[in-house]
Amino acid sequence: MKAGVILGQEVRDRWQQQERRVARNVPCFGMEDSRSARHETHGGFFYGTDPARHGDSVPDDGPGTTPSIPTTVLQQVVKTDNGHLMGEESSIFDEMAGKAGGLRRPYESYRNWFDGENLSDLRRKSSEAELFFRRTGITFNVYGDDAADERLIPFDIVPRILSQTEWTRITKGIEQRVRAINAFLYDIYHRQEILKAGRVPVELIARNPAFLPRMVGASPPGNVYTHVVGIDIVRTAEDEFFVLEDNARTPSGVSYMLENRETMLQMFPELFTRIKVQPIQDYPTNLLRSLTATAPRNCTGECTVAVLTPGVHNSAYFEHIFLADGMGVDLVEGSDLRVVDGKIAMRTTEGYKAIDVLYRRIDDEFLDPLNFSPDSMLGIPGIMDIYRAGGITLANAPGTGIADDKAIYSYMPDIVEFYTGEKALLKNVPTWRCAEPEALAYVVDHLEELVVKEVHGSGGYGMLVGPAASKRERAAFTRKLQARPMNYIAQPTLALSTVPILTEKGLAPRHVDLRPFVLVSPQQITITPGGLTRVALKQGSLVVNSSQGGGTKDTWVLGD
Repeated sequence: MKAGVILGQEVRDRWQQQERRVARNVPCFGMEDSRSARHETHGGFFYGTDPARHGDSVPDDGPGTTPSIPTTVLQQVVKTDNGHLMGEESSIFDEMAGKAGGLRRPYESYRNWFDGENLSDLRRKSSEAELFFRRTGITFNVYGDDAADERLIPFDIVPRILSQTEWTRITKGIEQRVRAINAFLYDIYHRQEILKAGRVPVELIARNPAFLPRMVGASPPGNVYTHVVGIDIVRTAEDEFFVLEDNARTPSGVSYMLENRETMLQMFPELFTRIKVQPIQDYPTNLLRSLTATAPRNCTGECTVAVLTPGVHNSAYFEHIFLADGMGVDLVEGSDLRVVDGKIAMRTTEGYKAIDVLYRRIDDEFLDPLNFSPDSMLGIPGIMDIYRAGGITLANAPGTGIADDKAIYSYMPDIVEFYTGEKALLKNVPTWRCAEPEALAYVVDHLEELVVKEVHGSGGYGMLVGPAASKRERAAFTRKLQARPMNYIAQPTLALSTVPILTEKGLAPRHVDLRPFVLVSPQQITITPGGLTRVALKQGSLVVNSSQGGGTKDTWVLGD
């Protein structure tokens, strides 16, 4: 059966419409706002903006930023496995103290060390860590804020600690989910079996701007679509983890994860001799190895890898430099590249050199002005044609954004089961699809309890946090919902777990989330032990985005 048979005429119509738009030199697929091409998001927990959700092409205010969900009492129908309402204050789980207020085993050695330290010395170390970040240049850009183009990401020196048992449980669920995502992407761009089976609605794919008709029938080397993935996870109880978002486009924040560890190693070397913490410093080496393993079939000799950046004005430019330097590869912009003899080649002092694998930090619509947005100044004309012909590997593959669409997210349990034959090991947050009349009615009636997001939105834009919204704001949003219900989904708020941070008076609990980073090659899936922990530094807040007072932590996974 030919690829695209289920989507059929609707996809062909969209493809032809795109061709006509390109020919007329006008934006296609709703890419009219070209200013977004400068930015990158960090996806995630639904905090502000963030270089992961839509890659480097959406306004961003720091790593893993997305406005956090405030704690509230949730509707009676949504309960966790242990019977607690997910919004109840009493159900908040502290990862150091547990529910009983004692001391959980993963934190025992650290707490013993902490109790022997002088608090003023620790506060001084915290200030030194800030100076280290400033000297290193670890900043993020805030667009639309003339007073502060660049800011430091607040860093808390108290690590988040996970046991090997906890980490094994998380990684098993992540690996299952990532395999299912790649299988889903291959399927919808080829035989579309999941659509024929009725497990995912056809219209959810056919009318989705993240679905790329030009990817239909194209097979990436090794059938790897998502070479780098960030899975945003929240915890609500001892054994209860939820996936909040799947970041399958251009996930960011890994540089902050690595620099957090480097800072801790410099500040507290004695801790790492006292406590066995699994290393993460080999991430750049593993990334290069994983990318090289996905080189095109016609690659002969040594594989040439490069990192494509939108440029110095991008919010995650520091990370682009960091990763290119860590891998020992070239950092390039679109203007440095051109088509030469059926390959994409970069300009060097010795002429043009062919690239085999391009780790891109640019969104699909800006990648190729001949095939997508014709006014893009960031991409390479003709690169999509070279890609489809097998002349280059693009990581991540074009069209992967359909897998982290918020409406598709609500079908992830079905997607996992369809492709793996197993129930999802990591649960989804309960989600109401407002396109369904019954769900819309419920959301409108309970708007003050819910978080409502745009299906194709990112960075916290176009969303409503019901418990924090005024009556006027909720009324205005209700009109939006009723006018275009298919554009929205709704979710309950969650009682996120807390971990300790260092305050003037000592340790105090604050809410966190976690983004583990996943590398995918034809041979294996590699999950870096830990990830980026984002923390709401303000007491009582669940806002983890850095522009609103959030910060990051080093994440420790204990060794055996």
